[in-house]
Amino acid sequence: MTEADGVLKRKSYGFAIRVVKLTQYLQTDYKEYVLSRQVLKSGTSIGALVKEAEFAQSKLDFINKLSIALKEANETSYWLSLLYETDYIDEKLFDSLQSDCKELIAILVSIVKTTKKNILNNKEKNNLNNKNK
Repeated sequence: MTEADGVLKRKSYGFAIRVVKLTQYLQTDYKEYVLSRQVLKSGTSIGALVKEAEFAQSKLDFINKLSIALKEANETSYWLSLLYETDYIDEKLFDSLQSDCKELIAILVSIVKTTKKNILNNKEKNNLNNKNK
């Protein structure tokens, strides 16, 4: 596991905790269950998929799991915007959560791109080695 993977694991877990607390707040204070469940599902899925990727069966499986985590992060960003625009959360809370979510998206994009690039480079090296035999 690389340093970026460790940062992603730590940040996605911390984000999931924040999303669980947000959901508790929305359900307790506003009796809001539909949007809160949506943000709960997508926001906690990010970390779960990162954890799954840790024991991926192959590099392609790793990329697949992190790509799905990226989709979940993007969906979470949508639900956070919707909660803000409908006055369920204030600007300060929205900015903080959205900032964390965007950071997760940036890390995921970086890891997926780098892993894809490494796979491509390894294929090119293997092809070159096979031609030289």
